[in-house]
Amino acid sequence: MSGLIVPPGQGRKLITKAQEVTFKVTAEDGSSISCFEVVVPPGFDVGAHTHTRSQEFFYVLEGELELLAFEPAERTGNDWHDWKSADGDQVVSAGAGACMFVPPGCPHAFRNATDEPARMLFQSYPSPDHERYFEEIVEIFSAGASVDAGAVEAMRERYDVRQITPLRYEPPTLADARPATAQGR
Repeated sequence: MSGLIVPPGQGRKLITKAQEVTFKVTAEDGSSISCFEVVVPPGFDVGAHTHTRSQEFFYVLEGELELLAFEPAERTGNDWHDWKSADGDQVVSAGAGACMFVPPGCPHAFRNATDEPARMLFQSYPSPDHERYFEEIVEIFSAGASVDAGAVEAMRERYDVRQITPLRYEPPTLADARPATAQGR
């Protein structure tokens, strides 16, 4: 019996304007868990969501991400960034070496609020759900000038994603990248 070794930088890559995903281990390799390396660009926010059957694990390799993995005391508005749990849990700013485990039913999200890309290892069970999700989202994003919101919603339903707050991609502008003093803050 043989295992699988995937050298750095290797694996099938799917690239959109909002993410770069490299498949590392998949159902095709005989794995029940899908493993991906994901580059999260500045301004990307996956939006809070849940899964009824999926489990996920995120490990920050480089950069910084804001992470959420709890049921808030109140699911407020259109944004998860200020959510708090009844026990006082709140969003965590996580650097290299931090990890997040998400059991089924747990609201969770990540966002890159910095002006530098972040890189993470992402594992999802069961495979191949997230493999197919990433493949379809590339097709939807590349289908035209605008993203078909109905196609995204139908795809999420097929792959056990129950969106709570919207996915957003708002790259920093040049004005955002200037020092605070230059912006009059």
